[in-house]
Amino acid sequence: MRISETKFYKPLLIGLALLLLVGVSNVQKMLNVTREKVGITRIAPLENAPPLLAFTTVALGGFRGLIANVLWMRANDLQDQDKYFEMVQLADWITKLEPRIPMVWKYLAWNQAYNISVKFPDPAERWRWVNRGISLLRDDGIRYNPEATELYWEIAWIYQHKMGQDLDDAQVFYKQSWTKEMTEVLGYTRPNYSELLDPKTPEQIERVRKLKTVYKLDPAKMKALDDMYGPLEWRLPEAHAIYWATEGLRHHPKNDEIVTFNRVIYQSMDMAFKRGALIDDPVAGGFVLGPNLDMADRAWATYEGVLKGATNDPPFLPTIKTGQKNFLANVPYFMYLYNRNTEAKKWFDLLKKTYPELLSDPSITVEDYTADKVMTEAGESDRDKVVAILNGMLVKAYVNLAAGEDDRANNYQQIARRVWERFQKKIGPAGLKRVGLEPLEKLQADMVKRLLDPQSGLSPEYSKTLRTRLKLPAASTTPPAQAPPPASAPGK
Repeated sequence: MRISETKFYKPLLIGLALLLLVGVSNVQKMLNVTREKVGITRIAPLENAPPLLAFTTVALGGFRGLIANVLWMRANDLQDQDKYFEMVQLADWITKLEPRIPMVWKYLAWNQAYNISVKFPDPAERWRWVNRGISLLRDDGIRYNPEATELYWEIAWIYQHKMGQDLDDAQVFYKQSWTKEMTEVLGYTRPNYSELLDPKTPEQIERVRKLKTVYKLDPAKMKALDDMYGPLEWRLPEAHAIYWATEGLRHHPKNDEIVTFNRVIYQSMDMAFKRGALIDDPVAGGFVLGPNLDMADRAWATYEGVLKGATNDPPFLPTIKTGQKNFLANVPYFMYLYNRNTEAKKWFDLLKKTYPELLSDPSITVEDYTADKVMTEAGESDRDKVVAILNGMLVKAYVNLAAGEDDRANNYQQIARRVWERFQKKIGPAGLKRVGLEPLEKLQADMVKRLLDPQSGLSPEYSKTLRTRLKLPAASTTPPAQAPPPASAPGK
């Protein structure tokens, strides 16, 4: 019997083991399907990893988290040692080992967009790393963590701060590069939403495909934001900061996160008002950024809406009101500079009513307020800064004159004269000999001469028009010692 039992015992155990393995395999398949449905499984091989790490990852399987922790500690050490390039590779492996940890994606994107980018003097190389940081979050981080609101905020922040602000030496190159990319997709004017929402031609279909697959932008959501906040300039980073902040708000952020998302939105609206328009630059070529004055009402409404929604969060109200106060202080100034005097008066009355403490004198006019603001920004008694501002005003005056914008040109001339007079008065007779300004007519003539210089001035077309408007001799002769201001232009 023992021989017989031994004969059947081992096959029975083998059969039982095979049966259990089949059962476990079926259960494992069901578990894998369930884990995939709820989004907690992603097994992907490491790329460019050392053989030992790749082997260990495959061999240990379920211990991927332990490997990720070891790599994370090593990455932190490299961060402390400013070894960002080595750290980026480790962080990349960590995202493949544990793709469901949003902090790793933020960590990697931040270092690419901020720490690594500034290591390069070449603006193009910097832009490559900034763009990589955005792409990492947008294309992969959110794909594996669609409910991680902090990733949406990180994208919005890179657009608003790294690309939008002027803190980085290469910020102009970032804006130019982004404008070029968006122009290729959206064209040179505002988006044609009828074509984006219902593309018909092969070119339109390709543009929409690129917009959705490369930049992860939904035309319907873009149109909704334009209707709510616009007119937005989608070729500039502020519109995209608003887009991704709004996307974050769609994913049920916590109360404190709601405040940070709203801050991105109203700050981006503020900047879109101040410099949210692309303007052709006849002096340097290309484009310059200018105010988008049509954004004023929408930006104010945004501040009002955020303030209303933050009434249950008293600690945040002072910060929001400070932002609104700074915004409102600029609106009359910008409106007056651009010859929208009726609107300047309207916004100035609102300023006096809402924040009277910002005015040095309750009876001050919007004209004097504008000159005061220019003087304040110039440091009032700093002659070099005042001269720089006067030259800037005169450049804008003559360029606008050449462009046929006579009223705007005259406004700049009037502000320049007010600034000149107020500075001369402020320094008094004792200071005139020491730091007094040259006559305004002399500054005007010098600026005309610079703008008409064939080597460094306006384009030939603009130069010819400016000579005609100022009744100056042809280009073959030297401009006179004094040139009339735009106010004396024909038709005025």
